[in-house]
Amino acid sequence: MFETLSDRLQDVFQKLRGRGKLTEADVNAALREVRMALLEADVNFRVVRDFLKSLRERAIGAEVLESLTPGQQVVKIVHEELIRLLGEPAPLRLTGSPPHVIMLVGLQGSGKTTAAGKLALALRKQGQRCLLAAADIYRPAAIEQLETIGKQIDVPVHALGAKESPVRIAESAVERARQKRLSTVIIDTAGRLQIDEAMMEEIQEIAEAVSPQEVLLVADAMTGQEAVRVAQAFHERVPTTGLVLTKTDGDARGGAALSVRSVTGIPIRFMGSGEKIEPLEPFYPDRLASRILGMGDVLSLIERAEETIDAEQAADIEKKLRTATFTLEDFVEQLQQIKKMGSMGQILEMLPGMGQFMRNPAMAAALDEQQFARVEAMIYSMTPAERRNPGIIDGSRRRRIAAGSGTTPAEVNQLLHNFRQMQTVMKSLAKGKIPKNIMRMFG
Repeated sequence: MFETLSDRLQDVFQKLRGRGKLTEADVNAALREVRMALLEADVNFRVVRDFLKSLRERAIGAEVLESLTPGQQVVKIVHEELIRLLGEPAPLRLTGSPPHVIMLVGLQGSGKTTAAGKLALALRKQGQRCLLAAADIYRPAAIEQLETIGKQIDVPVHALGAKESPVRIAESAVERARQKRLSTVIIDTAGRLQIDEAMMEEIQEIAEAVSPQEVLLVADAMTGQEAVRVAQAFHERVPTTGLVLTKTDGDARGGAALSVRSVTGIPIRFMGSGEKIEPLEPFYPDRLASRILGMGDVLSLIERAEETIDAEQAADIEKKLRTATFTLEDFVEQLQQIKKMGSMGQILEMLPGMGQFMRNPAMAAALDEQQFARVEAMIYSMTPAERRNPGIIDGSRRRRIAAGSGTTPAEVNQLLHNFRQMQTVMKSLAKGKIPKNIMRMFG
């Protein structure tokens, strides 16, 4: 959701890096562009004003103007100020004797029910045993949706039906968790299309009945500044302890994430994307600031890799690459492992300097997920012998593979050609040599 803002800021810094020395006029011109970039990203105007004031005080000081690398110094200052704006990391505070109670509140359509399942997965990774409580008795099929999510992720769901009161559902869920020795109860409360008195009173009654350790507001990042106003309204009535920003993979402009902490004082605890039930991503201000400035997010990439990639299998693949015995079977297995980490675009954008490169239309087309699906289809249409030894694939075999995968013989040819090129490169690297035409070989 920060693509446009990231591109604009990187353009500004590129101009500064090209100068051996910065004048006050140079800094002022750059700050004007930063101001426009932030406002276009839907950042609250008061937040922009305070951010630029602090930035200007530091950027026009001797620290930058007399530096040997003034452009780099400005980037460093912006990075530090972004981290200050986003606040400190705010992990959940689940203390005391279990069961710990977490209430999810928010407007209808913000993604509370999906977020409840994703939060349960995130907590299970930390060793928590969760119970989901279906306290939304008003939205059609809300209870059924939570039950479906519970089955999908193998987490029990407590539901008493739409005729029971939400307060009673919450109380009995806590009691059930205590009896079953479950550590955490996640209560999915009802939302409305807009904030109203009845919703606020119900949430307050549930909070008084079960004394939650955490009250998390689930806000849709797509709503921009409206998400900040919703957070303010909830915080005034309910002791909201944290924010979960959903739909961050959409075309939101990022203003809510950059504004909400400063305007409301509520820390962002998690960020979620997509409808796929996968763990919520903990919110790390320093990592997000690095992503915005095109510095990548290598720590998050490492964490994803550690969670999804089998260490023994990785060591085996490394050995095969070094000895040039890597086959198409190994290749398709690696594709499956990488897909568990997210889209190829998401993974590469975590590498420093790859953000703008990834937004090149030709690169985006080359890394289209459908292209990878076609490659997988072609490999799966081969026999085990063909995957292990592509050299035996002749014309008739190519036609059979193309027919079985819904592709053309030319595409099968291209796959085999690329694989041979990769094997050539791996053999050279194993001998400590880097082919001079390596970039052209990979197209």
